[in-house]
Amino acid sequence: MGKVLEAHAGKAVVQLFESTQGMATQGLKAKFLGKVSTLGVSTDMLGRVFNGAGKPIDGGPEVLSEKSIDISGMAINPYSRTFPSDFIQTGISSLDVMNTLVRGQKLPVFSGAGLPHAELATQIARQAKVNDGSDFAVVFGAMGVTFEEAMYFQKEFERTGAIEKACLFVNTAADPVVERIAVPRMALSYAEYLAFEKEMHVLVILTDLTNYAEALREVSAARKEVPGRRGYPGYLYTDLATIYERAGRIKGREGSVTQMPILTMPEDDVTHPIPDLTGYITEGQFVLDRNLHQKKIGPPVNVLTSLSRLAGAGMGEGKTRDDHSKLKDQLFACYARGKDVRELAVVLGESSLSDIDKLYLSFADDYEREFIGQGSGKERDIITSLDLGWKLLRRFPKTELKRLNQKTIDKYHPDNRPDWVDPVA
Repeated sequence: MGKVLEAHAGKAVVQLFESTQGMATQGLKAKFLGKVSTLGVSTDMLGRVFNGAGKPIDGGPEVLSEKSIDISGMAINPYSRTFPSDFIQTGISSLDVMNTLVRGQKLPVFSGAGLPHAELATQIARQAKVNDGSDFAVVFGAMGVTFEEAMYFQKEFERTGAIEKACLFVNTAADPVVERIAVPRMALSYAEYLAFEKEMHVLVILTDLTNYAEALREVSAARKEVPGRRGYPGYLYTDLATIYERAGRIKGREGSVTQMPILTMPEDDVTHPIPDLTGYITEGQFVLDRNLHQKKIGPPVNVLTSLSRLAGAGMGEGKTRDDHSKLKDQLFACYARGKDVRELAVVLGESSLSDIDKLYLSFADDYEREFIGQGSGKERDIITSLDLGWKLLRRFPKTELKRLNQKTIDKYHPDNRPDWVDPVA
């Protein structure tokens, strides 16, 4: 099987999906099937692992498909869209409280070489859920990963039982390049089937988009196209948009498709074409921090450079939303000042700090260690995460909590709650 990349003057360039080993160089004939790439889909695909061609690789039988769909798909018509809303709980405090994920959103993870984005991806896939009892599924697409990573993803899903509500499409670095380009489209096509025909809420995790872009560049070079920035094709922005814009919610449909693509920034360069163009299309980003990782704080999410533009839609309604939003703002403000004080202490020494500066410094250290650094094996619901945020703010005099009004402090501050239980103890 192969895919026609270019046809001109009676000749065609075909990229093969499989090895050419054993094929004769003379007398070889090609037959055009006259159709685009399709995927047979069924709810029985949940709990299974497939390759980039849609074939089972978990040792199980072939899936009896209910229908066959074109994997190319289409971006959702803006007129048919409804605004993304409602909370998806990832069980990770730095995401749920500080940069809330909502159904129908596209929110990438910006990582770097050597950072634990694979562990973060599996943790989110394992813990993600919706709190209203709706049907929920995870579609996981891995592109250009090593065999070791591919086995890690599969074994981790099986070990934790997350495989029961998930479907995996895995393409390793040894698999064909064109197959790598098909993986995100297969994952999204299956997610759209579950969301808009089976009325499920689906989280699509794609890793690593950098490998996808590299494959796109390789195919573009084979077609002798004029290169753009850093050798990537000039249509990289458009191509990425055809993937990202397939996330969303549709009027009159119960289901939703939420995307969390993961990409590694070459040399941690956020201005590289892949993260740069991704940032133009998506609604924010989570950024993994190398300094936090070196401190053995994980998942090492840099909350100050991360952003979820639709976070407000997932923070509840009315007073509940306001209380969550104000707590988030106060945590941001205190952590930002704490980091400033930390830099000041390096220059002047801790002995030169005022008492209030020392409070902010201790807050920044505890915030990183307890709130951000919850570890890959620990899950926190949203109430536990919010309580932990209040616990960390407890050290400050109420005059320093300038992002909170007195009514909110009286309602939620641990000193005023007889039923409060330390979430870390």
